[in-house]
Amino acid sequence: MKLFKYVKKHTAVAMTIVMVGAVSCSDDFLEVLPTGSLADAQVQTLDGIEGLLIGTYAAVNGVFGNRFEGPNHWVTGSVVGGEANKGTDAGDYSAINPVQRFEVDPTSGDLNNLWRGRYEGVSRANAVLAALANATDVSAADAARIGGEARMLRGHFYFDLQKHFNNIPVFDETVAAADISSIGNTGTAWAQIEADLQFAFDNLPAVNGAGRVNKWAAGALLGKAYLYQGKFAQALTIFTDVINNGVTSNGLPYQLLDDYAEIFNAENDQHAEAVFDVESANNTGSTNNANYFDDLNYPYNTGPDGPGNCCGFFQPSFEMANSFRTSGGLPLLDKSYNNPANEVANDYGIESDAPFTEDAGPLDPRIDWSIGRRGIPYLDWIEHPGKAWIRSQPYAGPYSPKKFIYRRSQEGSFTDASSWTRGYALMNYNIIRFADVLLMAAEAEIEAGSLEQARTYTNLVRARAANPTYWVQEYDASGPAANYEIAEYPASQFADQASAREAVRFERKLELSGEGHRFFDLVRWGVAAEELNDYLSYESQYLVTKFGGASFSAGTHEFYPIPQTQIDIQGSDVLTQNPGY
Repeated sequence: MKLFKYVKKHTAVAMTIVMVGAVSCSDDFLEVLPTGSLADAQVQTLDGIEGLLIGTYAAVNGVFGNRFEGPNHWVTGSVVGGEANKGTDAGDYSAINPVQRFEVDPTSGDLNNLWRGRYEGVSRANAVLAALANATDVSAADAARIGGEARMLRGHFYFDLQKHFNNIPVFDETVAAADISSIGNTGTAWAQIEADLQFAFDNLPAVNGAGRVNKWAAGALLGKAYLYQGKFAQALTIFTDVINNGVTSNGLPYQLLDDYAEIFNAENDQHAEAVFDVESANNTGSTNNANYFDDLNYPYNTGPDGPGNCCGFFQPSFEMANSFRTSGGLPLLDKSYNNPANEVANDYGIESDAPFTEDAGPLDPRIDWSIGRRGIPYLDWIEHPGKAWIRSQPYAGPYSPKKFIYRRSQEGSFTDASSWTRGYALMNYNIIRFADVLLMAAEAEIEAGSLEQARTYTNLVRARAANPTYWVQEYDASGPAANYEIAEYPASQFADQASAREAVRFERKLELSGEGHRFFDLVRWGVAAEELNDYLSYESQYLVTKFGGASFSAGTHEFYPIPQTQIDIQGSDVLTQNPGY
């Protein structure tokens, strides 16, 4: 969201106003504001409230600089969801090791920072709404818009907390600060989330300017909240509205991009598929305005011929790569992609200067937009060299992340190359993109019994991937980089609800891999224990040091532990721990 880059500038201007206003010819100069604070009168004007709102937007990107706070949830959504391994080696950022093994405990500092960061966002949204209630020069139209933005963002923060921790404290702008510490976590936040997002949907304009949430972003997130609760009829109604009428920040209808790779290109930010995104501040020369949460997630030791030159985290899993195997253009929904005959050929245990035969079997083309693997062009850099770009294959496998990697042509322009790593990129992250909306709508259509409409939405997503014009090509222009084979689903796959659910759920795995959704999808579908224990069993045959003996416990691991630090602060009689921790 482009507003983020103005936070520091506006804060400085506000503080200058405070200093100038304190100089007068009366005794007023003796009344000094606490350092770093603003008087109520200063934040009850339109400019003051807009400044508070900018600070609320900034919290979407994280507050404390902890990578668990990042909006893409690469650890808590993708790594824990089996799409990727932590990567690198056992000693690097070792605090993630127990998280991916489902052994994290309530003392995790990373989870505490996630909790703190999202509640800081809630607090900032509440400050906007409290100031708005006492505004002195805000028109009715501005009040509706600002209130809609603040409540949309508050709904997002609570949604994030809800899907991570389940039982959370809930409070709005009418609760005094002194009373917040006595609010317990005896239930869910769904009622507050729905109310906030409905208000935003009803009051936000359809077009609200670049970097700001609009009516349709609120609608998509509200539909998602309904879907998480199994309220399929309500979800379907609003998803249908978003699909048929939703528009981007520049007023153009939402649509799938022709080229899948362009979703993840910083030069194409604010594209037609972006529904709700976090916008980086391009070309500012400051790592504070870049995607700090992804700075570790590059192939290891790439030197001048590869991006980032650090650090080998977020390596796609064996199973995720295998999931792109096709037969007759369709995925292997029976999980036979993990059978030895169907596994994707990889260079596990093979040195980069040793011979390697690339996989010749049929693959969904999205594999090479999503996963870096040996012998395949790595964007506009070089062919992925394999083990030379992997810190420890025995610990993390043979693959590299690829979706959120900047292009070689963008070095120093859409990256900040002045820090300890070149991996501070400036690519927007889409919290919700249009393909996500289509697939969520397909889920709702299935539950409504509209199987053919669900197939139509799903095949729109597959048809985009099936366009050979945009497949990854060999550098010498000799043709596609692999044997890509993808087809649309036939009616027979959507003949009943069970088979249709299977197809749509797997399509989400393929289309949205590495984007932070997988774990939360598995939990809301009620299949996390089965799917993740199968994943751990399969992956541990290669990565026994990492996954040997690890298991997912149903009834506990669907949600993360309430941070012990927060229980200590508020008291165990106020905050109660989640089951099993």
